Amino acid sequence: MKVIGIIGYKKTGKTTLGLKLSKEFSDMGYRVGVIKHAGHLDFLKKDTAKFKEFATVVAAVSPEETEVVIKGKKSVEEMLKYFDCDIVVAEGFKTQKTFPKILCIKNKEEEKELSDGLELFTASFDKEISDFDIANDQDVRKMAVIAFEKAFKLPGLDCSQCGYESCYYLAREIVGGKESVDSCISLNPPVNVEVDGQPFPLNHYTSNLFKNIITAMVSSLKGFRKGKIKIEIP
Repeated sequence: MKVIGIIGYKKTGKTTLGLKLSKEFSDMGYRVGVIKHAGHLDFLKKDTAKFKEFATVVAAVSPEETEVVIKGKKSVEEMLKYFDCDIVVAEGFKTQKTFPKILCIKNKEEEKELSDGLELFTASFDKEISDFDIANDQDVRKMAVIAFEKAFKLPGLDCSQCGYESCYYLAREIVGGKESVDSCISLNPPVNVEVDGQPFPLNHYTSNLFKNIITAMVSSLKGFRKGKIKIEIP
């Protein structure tokens, strides 16, 4: 699953750009998800919202849609487990270091302040100070094409198996064109683990450990033939 971030200070067009990019991605035939960093949530209707005082999870279902509120702050990685999309637009996560970002700015000083080496390009309502104009439909289409092509999401394990100190340093090299997502060993592990249907990332060492132990145990069984091993624990 790909992730593209949109960051910036208040009133810089983050939500406007997020909406426009989401529409473009959808028009391109992709399944789109959105994660928004918000100061407060106001999804559920007034009566249903009362359950949030003591319930860990509250869901409201109507003929048109379903809303779910989960108590407690979740990381981007935890939230992505609920998504089945081609690309996720993440708005407002300035401190996240595992996916590329678009900088929404009002001036060049903001670009300097927000830059962390993960930016693909800048966007604003003033083409004179940024790479693209949020109000220009052609620019939005260009941004969508670039964003989808360049978007990615590293697992955030900081396992260093790729040779870099953390996912952030590898992400910077990917954005800079010096590395590719294939350099992340944890995204292509020898063992894939799922819990309740959701992928459970393992670092390279743990993944190899699982592989060696399981292969040794299964290969000792009568009738074993070398091949792909699948184990399910209900």
